[in-house]
Amino acid sequence: MDAAGNEQAEEPFSEGVGEEEGEGKGGGDAAAEGDRVGLTPRQARRVRVVLASVMMAAMAVLLVVRLAARTSVLVVGVYGAALVLCGIVIELARNGRTRLGTWLLALGLVAAFAADWLLP
Repeated sequence: MDAAGNEQAEEPFSEGVGEEEGEGKGGGDAAAEGDRVGLTPRQARRVRVVLASVMMAAMAVLLVVRLAARTSVLVVGVYGAALVLCGIVIELARNGRTRLGTWLLALGLVAAFAADWLLP
């Protein structure tokens, strides 16, 4: 209620509450809500989930191809770990940890390929 006794609906918190129009963090040019650069958090999560899912399918195909070429427990271990890593990244992305998931996916897959190439 305000001083005159009228009820006022509270607005949900948003960036720039209490600031005049045009006085925002960038003078209202690139910081406006409609001029968002990049992906929204929801879109970023979806992209990471799709990317990790595609990589998981690729690792499964690569595992089958590598097992056909040489049967080894090491091959199963390396590509099995890569499959598990892709699943972990999917869960991280679903829980909003997209940057961590992206770094983990990139480093883990590079390590898996390096281990497959370097180890006999």
